[in-house]
Amino acid sequence: MKNYFYALLFVLIISSTISTQAQSKKFGLGVIFGEPTGLSAKLWLSNTNALAFGLGWSVQGYRFNGFDSDYDRVTRTHIHVDYLWHSFNAISSSREFPLFYGIGGKINTGPEYSGTFGVRGVIGIAWLPRSTPLDIFIEVVPTLLLVNSTGLGIDAGIGARFFF
Repeated sequence: MKNYFYALLFVLIISSTISTQAQSKKFGLGVIFGEPTGLSAKLWLSNTNALAFGLGWSVQGYRFNGFDSDYDRVTRTHIHVDYLWHSFNAISSSREFPLFYGIGGKINTGPEYSGTFGVRGVIGIAWLPRSTPLDIFIEVVPTLLLVNSTGLGIDAGIGARFFF
């Protein structure tokens, strides 16, 4: 579990260094609440594409088909990285509400899910308030677990990030 944490911390540090060299306010750090709950980061790669990172903790019980139901609500760590596309024209508004979608991967640690790897499909909507370096978002993430066992489940969350 320590190795996953250090790997994500390394990626976040490198990402923030790269973003400050490219353009201002391209890297954001914040929180996400839901499944999982934890830290959320985003690195804009262009005007419409970004990488989203997450380090969270899950306390929910049996969520994926294919796993035994004796999971008993034990906490596990969740790490993910997603590549996102944003559609700024999908919603007609004087405000910025881009729809986003993408694909990524996740790793879980903890009892029964230890070392589990899954593929994530992401869909959501963000609000980018004017004159503030914030990003407020809601996302739904169907996930197919592939390693250690197979199963299909859904993660979902609401969060906010502050951009540096």
